[in-house]
Amino acid sequence: MVARQLTEQLATHFGERAQQAPLRVLDVGCGQGTQALRLARAGHLVTGLDSDPVTLGAAQAMLGAEPPEVRERVRLLSGDGHHCGRWFGPGSFDVVLCHGVLMYLPDPDPLIASLARMIAPGGLLSLLARNREALAMRFGLTGDWRAALQAFDTDHYANRLGLTARADRLADLATTLREVAVPLRHWYGVRVFTDAMPDHAAPVDGRQLGQLLEAEDRAGRVDPYRQVAALLHVIGVK
Repeated sequence: MVARQLTEQLATHFGERAQQAPLRVLDVGCGQGTQALRLARAGHLVTGLDSDPVTLGAAQAMLGAEPPEVRERVRLLSGDGHHCGRWFGPGSFDVVLCHGVLMYLPDPDPLIASLARMIAPGGLLSLLARNREALAMRFGLTGDWRAALQAFDTDHYANRLGLTARADRLADLATTLREVAVPLRHWYGVRVFTDAMPDHAAPVDGRQLGQLLEAEDRAGRVDPYRQVAALLHVIGVK
């Protein structure tokens, strides 16, 4: 879903420019390199930044399996997004991604401000954060009523890895983006129907999987469905 949504926003915002010349992309918290490699395959110049040596090693291994022309478009660096200024000057990138990182920070604002400085005028920022307004949904759908009740009164939760993480409200993210001069342009919901689905219950039939993805895609675009999505995919433009 995130890849679909990001592709749509890049096409809408950059239009023919993205086809005529490669975009400069920074992927902060790139993990195993899923989005970084996908964008490099599309012809863009991508810098992946991650502070976890294990996931960065996985990204390097995946990059090593790519054709030479893709490998030439990717740099993978070990580091923290708060300190982007150590490597890059202001306005160094056309697109900055920060997916699945904000939920591990006590306060997302300093990182968002750091990322905003890296974006060139007219550039785009893509954030993926846990939805504070929907924390009770997974617990309620799985029948854990005690946890559901507790989730109404906190912004913290235990994720699928068993780690304590934090959720954000869309209104708060929009305020922060406005303050750092990268105002909110659009937002999507991600995992509206499937957040509580066990991994073993995922459809293996291609037709069913296609229908699931189509349902998620449509729900992630419209209210009230996207308001109760597990994740917020937020797009800001400088």
